[in-house]
Amino acid sequence: MTFVIGDKCLGERYATCVEVCPVDCIHPGEYEDQVFMIIDPDECIDCAVCAPECPIDAILETEDDDPKWTEINAQLAEAFMQNEPVEARPANEPPRKPENQLR
Repeated sequence: MTFVIGDKCLGERYATCVEVCPVDCIHPGEYEDQVFMIIDPDECIDCAVCAPECPIDAILETEDDDPKWTEINAQLAEAFMQNEPVEARPANEPPRKPENQLR
């Protein structure tokens, strides 16, 4: 099993998770014309270091938590891993989307 980034990250992309990942399996990109991050399931070692770093709880603990976003992470992995790293936003910065717009 691997960790998965879900819909709460769509349009937000704090990227604080990237700074703590020991294997660099988290990659940035755009999905549905919005900023997003994915976890490459082939690179993730299931260490759980990333999850507590996400200020909006966008990281799901198992693939079973949301099969749709598990598939999206896997499909985007190859393309996203080609992208340059992004600078992390401060974890205390408010979300860009109002709470009621989070999917």
